[in-house]
Amino acid sequence: MIGKLKKGSSFGGCIRYVTGKDEAKIIASDDVLLGTNAEMAQSFELQRQLNPRIKKPVGHIALSFKPEDKPRLTDEFMAKIAIEYMQMMGITDTQFIIVRHHNTDNPHCHIVYNRINNDGKLISDRNDYRRNEQVTKVLKSKYGLTYGTDKSNTNTRKLRNAERAKYEIHNAVKGALKAADSWQKFKNELARRGVHLELVYKDKERTKVQGIRFSKDGYSFKGTQICREYSFGKLDAMFEGTENHLSARANSTQQYEQGCRKNEQVPFVSECSQDPWGGISSIGLFAPANAQTFEPFPEDESAKKKKKKRRRGFSL
Repeated sequence: MIGKLKKGSSFGGCIRYVTGKDEAKIIASDDVLLGTNAEMAQSFELQRQLNPRIKKPVGHIALSFKPEDKPRLTDEFMAKIAIEYMQMMGITDTQFIIVRHHNTDNPHCHIVYNRINNDGKLISDRNDYRRNEQVTKVLKSKYGLTYGTDKSNTNTRKLRNAERAKYEIHNAVKGALKAADSWQKFKNELARRGVHLELVYKDKERTKVQGIRFSKDGYSFKGTQICREYSFGKLDAMFEGTENHLSARANSTQQYEQGCRKNEQVPFVSECSQDPWGGISSIGLFAPANAQTFEPFPEDESAKKKKKKRRRGFSL
């Protein structure tokens, strides 16, 4: 179950859209004159006049469910979930209609409501996107609804325009993260997949990063619009953690090699002072037949490199 929230200015246009699909059916309503599209729109408009200053009085929410839940989702059950969703979102004491569609594999319904409530007050939309996520999770758990699968399994050919670009960016970022351990490599991997990475700065000097954006096919999204894990802060922490891990490995190797070199500098002392080859390493031509020979430990080039000082600011 997921919810998509929109706001608009035309009740007529929204009602024509939700009722114009094949087999569209109004499964619940409150305080709306159910008749023609024009009559329903007029009913909403009359209440809208209680607060004419609001430019976008139309509330429109699409609730979509997984195909696996279709056998359980009778009209009555879907309406019950939708009304409970509205109450938990704070959408109460106002007009609404709930219209069910059957034109996709995913059972879904559309809620059209008046953002001007029965007392002429505007219904708050503060943090509504965050509340939407929380409410849908609660309802999925309460009614045992199917949780969504990984976005990488979504068939993007069925999506349109911005939604398709969003999913393709998600898959590109996911793939790029597997191959990158730094910002520059991450940017290069994204470019190879057709996605442009852009950093958003707080200041004109471009020294303080505020956020991150991904662009594809003319569409641009903030990192958190793609996935909450793709914020600049979380990605930066991940890359810095990777760099620290690699640095720690290099330091460990360097310490090991230094220890080996110290041991090599200690002269070999033969247990038998009469041995004519005393003091000579038992490697090569003059080694006894039963002597064990060793190849020198390959020197790690990365251990020779000095750690670069981190520059102030950030750039790609």
